[in-house]
Amino acid sequence: MPLADTRFATRRRKLASMLAAQRVDVMLVTNLVNVRYLAGFSGSNAALKISKDLSAEISTDGRYTTQVAAEVPDIEATITRHCAEALLSGVPEGRRVGFEADYVSVAMLDRLTKACPEGVTLVPVRGVIEQIRLIKDGVELRGLTEAAQLAAQALTGLVESGELAAGRTERDIAADLEYRMRLLGAERPSFDTIVASGPNSAMPHYSAGERTLADGDLVTIDFGMHRHGFNSDMTRTFVVGHATDFAREIYDIVLRAQLAGINAATPGTALVDVDKAAREIIEDAGYGDYFTHSTGHGIGLEVHEAPAAAPTGKGVLEENMLLTIEPGIYVPGKGGVRIEDTLIITSGAPQVITEWDKALTIV
Repeated sequence: MPLADTRFATRRRKLASMLAAQRVDVMLVTNLVNVRYLAGFSGSNAALKISKDLSAEISTDGRYTTQVAAEVPDIEATITRHCAEALLSGVPEGRRVGFEADYVSVAMLDRLTKACPEGVTLVPVRGVIEQIRLIKDGVELRGLTEAAQLAAQALTGLVESGELAAGRTERDIAADLEYRMRLLGAERPSFDTIVASGPNSAMPHYSAGERTLADGDLVTIDFGMHRHGFNSDMTRTFVVGHATDFAREIYDIVLRAQLAGINAATPGTALVDVDKAAREIIEDAGYGDYFTHSTGHGIGLEVHEAPAAAPTGKGVLEENMLLTIEPGIYVPGKGGVRIEDTLIITSGAPQVITEWDKALTIV
């Protein structure tokens, strides 16, 4: 899904304006996600140079000569293996060059320092591009919504086909779900699919193993689709055969917490308060010690990005941000429940783009 060149130019213009306030003349972008965001290039080796006068240059290696011409027709490309170093070589004396401090290793910084022309100063820059990425444009909102809806469609197919059932392994179910997402247009999963059954469901970031689903199991499925660069993320928890009193109890608590988090996710609301809205319900029910992660995170070109709804979350929600709401209860040895949706923050109530039934589903 190609984006208009003007969209990338607009993003670069915003970046140049923010860099000017930090007295940075040139920005060297080496994080591939940020290169894609600012120029549209999706290859696995690249760097991008953006100057305060809005001129730009991209570099990649010979494997991508045709691809960079097609994806980035508006920026001159330098073809070389050592992308960042090549872009530095042409910076005039006296310029201050920003580099992405959060993504540059010590070894890479040493290489950049050696490649710098005399009189050029390297300046660490943090979080500027990510700040621009917080607010999604129309193309991003459509791409993220489509990925979320198609992933939910894959889950519907999994359940309706009977593939989520006692006697099947977690790994088999994960493979079936990923295959269905592929058929619907996924380039890959957004992350390793989680299918956590029985006692494994008490581990928030368990993957999918050889355990066979059995009657009475709680089964948490956390999954996403990566499509055209955009990611989705949603979680549903099921019960196999019959639901125990424990399963029904914690499911009801988590669902109430999740709905409270969704209701709190409105423009101007502090991210700590979104987390608090969900967390208080779980704490008041006596399971606070079993909710061991944040309530939600942003999603876009990366599956985990700003903002963060957490006890330490910073800032407030704004229109056209994306945020997951995913409280959970995880009781070691017994099982756990997580319910997760992805929201678009709107001027009113948030738009849930991972639409799928949240009533307790017994398979």
